Amino acid sequence: MSTYVIGDVHGEFNQLLELLNSMDFSSKDWLYVMGDVIDKGEHPIKSLQLLMGLPNCTCLMGNHELMMLNNRDMIYNLDNLSTEFIENNCFDILDWLNNGAESTLCELSELSLDEKNKILDYGEKFKPYVELNINSVDYLLVHGGLGNFSVEKSIADYSLEELVWDRPDYSKKYFSNKILVTGHTPTQRIKENTLPGYIFIGNNHIALDCGAFSPKGKLAGICLETRYSAERRRTTWMYGSSSRSMSWH
Repeated sequence: MSTYVIGDVHGEFNQLLELLNSMDFSSKDWLYVMGDVIDKGEHPIKSLQLLMGLPNCTCLMGNHELMMLNNRDMIYNLDNLSTEFIENNCFDILDWLNNGAESTLCELSELSLDEKNKILDYGEKFKPYVELNINSVDYLLVHGGLGNFSVEKSIADYSLEELVWDRPDYSKKYFSNKILVTGHTPTQRIKENTLPGYIFIGNNHIALDCGAFSPKGKLAGICLETRYSAERRRTTWMYGSSSRSMSWH
């Protein structure tokens, strides 16, 4: 069994398929998706439906799923939105539309009520965080970051907004005894990343959002079991490039 973690999909269905194939992902493995499956790309709902069909998959809540769920009533009434409804919910609606909701709404509009319910109910089950121990290494998976971070603060004490909207400080080592794994911030924007657009690993932190929706971006994933000698290196898979290894620092 292998444990795979992949970054923000953002509707890039074809990249998702190719990445899973390149990983040789099987029913014996487990997949963790770092949130933001939807929005921006061409097939966000199709991507969600693919993951829904995998019994060995856990998705984390991303800020884009949270925006979708905040607009649940709008989704049920896409063909009959009243002026009053729009005025009463304008903040949530505009917040989502300004963050790439168009492709998600387009695919949702083609679904039956039952299919919409299944999608939204699935999204409600997304995890705010996941804690793992793989080969005696502890990992903490969150979509965004650790807002209002404190060493004394339990992960259960963070609000959902702090976990899905906040961005971490990549120059900071949050934990000495565990690895923080995040999505949300494209690695092209991490100034500490010497290989923009590739997985960032440093300061006990793995950043996996390699900008799948961006013109020069890609969907990326990592296997948490694969090791190279005592250097504690991991093999990573990058859609659109050959596999390479990266070390912990």
